[in-house]
Amino acid sequence: MNVMSVVVVGIQWGDEGKGKIVDLLTEKADMVVRFQGGNNAGHTLVVEGRRFVFHLIPSGILHREKMCVIGNGVVVDPFVLLEEMDTLEKEGFEVTPDRLKISARAHMILPYHRYLDLAREDKSGGKIGTTGRGIGPAYEDKVGRRGIRMADFLDPGIFAEKLKVNTQWANFVLTRYLGKEPIDPAEFERLDDALRDRLRPFVTDTSLLLNDSAAAGKAILYEGAQGALLDVDHGTYPYVTSSNTVTGNVCCGAGVGPTTIKEVVGVLKAYTTRVGGGPFPTELFDETGQALRDKGAEYGATTGRPRRCGWFDAVAVRHAVRINGVTSLALTKLDVLDELDAIMIGTAYRLDGNTQKGFPALASDLERVEPIYETLEGWRRDITACRAWEDLPDEARAYISFIEETVGVPVDIVSVGSDRAQTIIRRHPFGG
Repeated sequence: MNVMSVVVVGIQWGDEGKGKIVDLLTEKADMVVRFQGGNNAGHTLVVEGRRFVFHLIPSGILHREKMCVIGNGVVVDPFVLLEEMDTLEKEGFEVTPDRLKISARAHMILPYHRYLDLAREDKSGGKIGTTGRGIGPAYEDKVGRRGIRMADFLDPGIFAEKLKVNTQWANFVLTRYLGKEPIDPAEFERLDDALRDRLRPFVTDTSLLLNDSAAAGKAILYEGAQGALLDVDHGTYPYVTSSNTVTGNVCCGAGVGPTTIKEVVGVLKAYTTRVGGGPFPTELFDETGQALRDKGAEYGATTGRPRRCGWFDAVAVRHAVRINGVTSLALTKLDVLDELDAIMIGTAYRLDGNTQKGFPALASDLERVEPIYETLEGWRRDITACRAWEDLPDEARAYISFIEETVGVPVDIVSVGSDRAQTIIRRHPFGG
């Protein structure tokens, strides 16, 4: 029986290659839905040698017959959204109201959110490592019940009233607490009728659309941003993003019930990376770490920042698998390990002399843990041309099997290169 609803989530610290997996699974989906995060997330795809970077629009937009949805759980910077739409148009991909829908309940990122984000990060000395794109302050306004939603923006009177109050609040924080200059009201001159008229045809009740589509038997793919270890509740707090990145937020961020979710695909790299501050137990500071960074092109799609690299951390992955209800794994960048003689996997932690298999809640404890490793033999050959499970070297298959046993979930998809074609599918999440 074919599955009608699949969720794709990252189960490390983001940058796991979710964009490629979503692009691959979109072939059997009717709709692709983004349910959380903002334009701090970046999905990079390579299709037939062409490189595409997405920040807000679901990567399913590259499939011309599919509908893409930005759910109410996403915070939307309208300028970034329009820039992305224009870029896609120039590349020959139409972004029309019948191909892209935006929730009327989605909150907006406005210029004062970016000012607040940058000013606060400056005051903290860059401790958290935010991208400075205003995502955190936008979510704070949402929870503080002063946020401006797409529906509010489409009503000029409501928007003007809320904008006036919020600008006053932002200037108070900027000047009285953060020691910065107040916002120039001219920053908002671009928020005019032309922008409103351009976005209006895309905005709708996406919850109603998704539930009607599910009832009609449409195959829906939910696309997560960031990774489970950056979840504001379950990640390495406070070194986290400002939204819930886990599967459970599909229900809140898209407006659908939990019974609609049939399969959860957890995407993870064959090693581990992280951007910004925060604990990273298996991080490498030697030539091997630099080799992973160079061969894996580990630089942020959104920020260009170099990623911290380390060995596969099974303790963190088991935690992410549990909180997401992962039913299937998609392992990416296996080819990055091609030249290594030996490969290590962290299977447990040692803290204060005691062995732990759980994932500590305190970031300070994670900073102190000592990983316990298992060492596996490398395959020392190029696997980028492999297209079937049997094509992989014995050592590569043994590495994947060890991950399956250690994590407790089957690896159904294996990526051996950046291109869409460089993928081995052992079982398709949508069935068929």
